Amino acid sequence: MKNVKAIGLIFLAMVIGLVAAVYAAGWLSKQGTIASNKVVVATVDIELGSKITPQMLTTVDWPSGSIPAGTFKDAKDLHDRVVKMGVLRGEAVLDGKLAPPGTKGGLSAVIAEGKRAMTVRVNDVVGVAGFALPGNYVDVMVNAQQETRQGEENRQISKTVLENVLVLAVAQEAGRDDTKPKVVSAVTLELSLKDSEKLDLARSVGTLSLVLRNQVDKQTVATAGITKRQLFGEKEPEPAPVAMAVTTPVAAPMVQRRKPAPLPARDCVEVIQSGTRVMHCFDKNKSAAIQ
Repeated sequence: MKNVKAIGLIFLAMVIGLVAAVYAAGWLSKQGTIASNKVVVATVDIELGSKITPQMLTTVDWPSGSIPAGTFKDAKDLHDRVVKMGVLRGEAVLDGKLAPPGTKGGLSAVIAEGKRAMTVRVNDVVGVAGFALPGNYVDVMVNAQQETRQGEENRQISKTVLENVLVLAVAQEAGRDDTKPKVVSAVTLELSLKDSEKLDLARSVGTLSLVLRNQVDKQTVATAGITKRQLFGEKEPEPAPVAMAVTTPVAAPMVQRRKPAPLPARDCVEVIQSGTRVMHCFDKNKSAAIQ
């Protein structure tokens, strides 16, 4: 009786195994019919600004229904292209992560169109203890003496002059994968041409400080800055009244008029004749009578 039960269990196990094998074979056959295309992927980690070489790439089969936009089928299409964003090993190389064709390698390939790269000196305090890393965003603050009107004392002021500035590189490193703080002596920022002029003037008139900000916070806040008097709760002195210059009207030049010529001397005689008066005058010089 025991042998019959054992044989029955063995037979049941064989049937279950056969069903599982048939199901697995059917599943594998279905997987083999999934359409796929060749996609170029990276065989090593490619840092931003690096020029792509054939040794960095390979092609793999990628399911057609999940191919990302901007992929490449042939590694030859990526010859001498430069990446402007880091590509990880096994990741598909996308056109959106590449600089325009003909771009040379280096930091210049990472700079956005219409932007400039400018480097400022920093220390462990100015550089936010080394947390201002490539890919982060900072505000730039300047502490300087503000010029005032003549006769007034210059006042010290601290003001934010630039906001939401991208850090391109720290020292000579532009990689954005490392999150470990690095205390460096120089930080390279991505700026517009107008902001580059502001930063150049700011670092020449005062001391710069970098203020680390949230990467997703794009809001700008306009401030008037703060002076030393305001910091300690003192009122700013009233501006001195501007003295108005009094101009004395210039007298018009005196025009000397010519005196009229003197009338010639005359002798006059009044003659009354038949009730009519007649005046007779004689010029002394000409001895002529004038009526």
